[in-house]
Amino acid sequence: MMMTSKPKEQNLCSLLFETTPNYSTNLQTLLQLIEQTKTNTIILAHEVCLTGFDYDNLQKATDFSLYATEELLCASKDKTIVLTMLEKIEGEVFNVVKVFHDGRILHERAKTRLFRLGNEEKYMSEGKDEAFDIFEINGIKIAIFICFELRFKELWLKAEGADVILVPAWWGKPRSEHFKTLTQALALMNECYVISSDALNAECSAMSAIITPQGEVTLNGNKPCLVQAYNQKNITLMRRYINIGIN
Repeated sequence: MMMTSKPKEQNLCSLLFETTPNYSTNLQTLLQLIEQTKTNTIILAHEVCLTGFDYDNLQKATDFSLYATEELLCASKDKTIVLTMLEKIEGEVFNVVKVFHDGRILHERAKTRLFRLGNEEKYMSEGKDEAFDIFEINGIKIAIFICFELRFKELWLKAEGADVILVPAWWGKPRSEHFKTLTQALALMNECYVISSDALNAECSAMSAIITPQGEVTLNGNKPCLVQAYNQKNITLMRRYINIGIN
């Protein structure tokens, strides 16, 4: 398990914005929202927020990811930024979640479950389950589900014990209630915070939210940047009140 420095006061932030066909516009939107947040904030953006699933321009998308990585390294000083990017690795394209923290990449892994209803497997390769793990940011245990991974119970077991679970998604609007139900259940099962971020695009659920260890859901609504304070006591009290064996 990777570790950083001792615990600090932290905020949690869920983003909600539209991914346009213009990659640079998307990056500027993201950077502007990041700039609005305070230091020591964990900021979650939706899946492939910079390029979308632009299968007709995969080389352009993967090239842009390299450029955006450098920009986000600079933007992550005293903050944590989490999003997924399309990346080419040894000739294969992967959907990679990256955790930018204090000017470096703290954690990254490829999506392990591709959404076949969206033909993702025709354009991308899957990552390995072994890479799905819990890591730490300032003493906070973090796990990440990338969109469709949310439906697989074997991955839920890997997230047990996390204090905060992040869910970047590009979730279909017809299954909006599934997204809300699964993310709320994830918070209740783990007695932890869940931050979800979905795109504002017409085909998506737009159900970005922050969910407390008590299962209280606050949706972004019209807020592109929803912020709540992280409180470790909420987790500790919930796990003592209803003890289901989570340490």
